[in-house]
Amino acid sequence: MTMPRDLIEHAADLLAVADADAAPIGQLTQRYPQMDIADAYAIQQVNLAKRVDQGRIVVGRKIGLTSEPMQTLLGVDQPDFGYLLDDMVVPSGATLPRNRFCAPRVEPEVAFLLDQPLRGPGITVQQVRAATAAVAAALEIVDSRIAEWKLTLCDTVADNASSGAVVLGPWLPFTDDIDLASARASLCLNGTEIDTGLGSAVLGDPAAAVAWLANALAPFGVALQPGQFVMSGSFTTAAFVEPGDDASAAVSGLGTVSVTFT
Repeated sequence: MTMPRDLIEHAADLLAVADADAAPIGQLTQRYPQMDIADAYAIQQVNLAKRVDQGRIVVGRKIGLTSEPMQTLLGVDQPDFGYLLDDMVVPSGATLPRNRFCAPRVEPEVAFLLDQPLRGPGITVQQVRAATAAVAAALEIVDSRIAEWKLTLCDTVADNASSGAVVLGPWLPFTDDIDLASARASLCLNGTEIDTGLGSAVLGDPAAAVAWLANALAPFGVALQPGQFVMSGSFTTAAFVEPGDDASAAVSGLGTVSVTFT
C-alpha cells in the first residue's frame, strides 16, 4: 500500500457520498496518483465495514472483468471482485428507479449458491462444483460512482468493483449435466437482443471464475461461505439502461431473468 490511512478513509468517504447521492465523482486515481491495487481494496473494505456496522448483511460476492469484452470495455487486463449486500439483491421481474444509480449498465451472468465453504488458496473448478448447491440466471446491474465510467482497475476496485445491484432468477440444482462453459447467454433491452456470449468467455468456465475468487480472497483471510452466492462475471458486454427500459437475460438451461427501470 502507498496511501496513508487518512487518505484511504477520505477516498472511501467520497465514494460513500457519491453512492448515497447517486452523484458521481472524478477519478480517484487522478486525485490520488499514488494509489495501487492494495490501496483500492483497502478503500473497498472501509466502506464494507461501515455498511456492515450499519446493519447491512454480506450475502455474496461478485467477480468483475472476467471476460475479454468487459476487460476491453474498461481497458483492464485482469478480474477484480467486490461484495454484495442484502439490499442490493432484487427478484426477477422487479421494478427499480433508474435514479437510484449513477450510470447503470446490465450484463448477463450465472450466480452460484454455495452449500460448502470455499477457502483458498488452491481451490479448483472441481471443488467449486462440489460446493455449489444451485445456480441461477442473473442480471448484474453494474454502476460507477466514477464519472462517465472513466476508470482504471484501481478506480473500479475501490468502487466495490462497480457493483450496483443483482437481479436473480430462480435457483436450479447444480447437477453434473449442467455445462456452464457451453451455456449461451442473450442480453435484451426492450425486446431487442443486444449481445450474446458463451460461458467460456468467463475465464473459460464460470466455475473457474468462482475458483479464482476463492483464491483471490485468501490473502484477506476471507472464505466464500455456505449460504452466500457468487456472481461469476458477464458472458457479454454491458448495456446502458435508461428510465422506461426493460432488460432481460436468457441463459440456456437456466431460464430468463428480467428487470424494469422507472
